[in-house]
Formats: sequence, structure tokens, C-alpha cells
Amino acid sequence: MRILLIEDDETVAGVVTAGMTEARHEVIHALDGENGLARALNGRFDVMIFDRQLPGGVDGATLLRQLREQRVTTPVLFLSALGDLSDWMAGLDSGGDDYIVKPFVFSELLSRVEALHQRQAAE
Repeated sequence: MRILLIEDDETVAGVVTAGMTEARHEVIHALDGENGLARALNGRFDVMIFDRQLPGGVDGATLLRQLREQRVTTPVLFLSALGDLSDWMAGLDSGGDDYIVKPFVFSELLSRVEALHQRQAAE
């Protein structure tokens, strides 16, 4: 599986990348919303993982709305420190498929990402 990770926290990105690589998935990492948007529009990914709060003027929800307007249907899981119900709803309302709050358990993230991929592949 090919995963686009848009995450500005290098520690979180390292944990996600290492774990996904160990699970035999390829991770492409972008540090901010602008670079993430460019990669999402110019690459082919099975699942994307976005932080809600990103530097560079484009937050995760805005980024996803822009992708959905461009008819990008790749499943997106938000991985965010924003954990209020209104934050979850904003992420899902922007076109997100799932939402996990930091701190997180990697095994749960992996299971959810693989489930999103299986659902997408079945369509």
C-alpha cells in the first residue's frame, strides 16, 4: 500500500513511517499542507493520513476540501491533537473517512488505515 503522510511533527512522522514500513507499506511524507497538496494531486496513493494543524497556510481540513473539489477520492484518515467532538466533525465534514486523536496507539492506526484501503479496493 502507498500512503501519503502530511505531518509537521517529525517525531510523529518518524513513528508512523517506521511502523508502516515495517508493515510493508510505502510512506511518502510531506511536512506542510502546500507540499502535501502538490504530492496528493501529482501522485497515486491508496490512503492518505493528514494532521489537522499544518504550517504553511493550508490546514488539513482545507487541504482535503481542495482535494475533494478536484475529485480526489482517496481515503483520508485525520491524525490530530484536536480531539473535541467539533474537531472530529469538522474533519469528517471536510471529506475525511476516519479520525484518530493524538496520542495514539500505532496498532490502531495501522488497522484503520488497512481497513480504509480494503474498503476502497472493494469498490
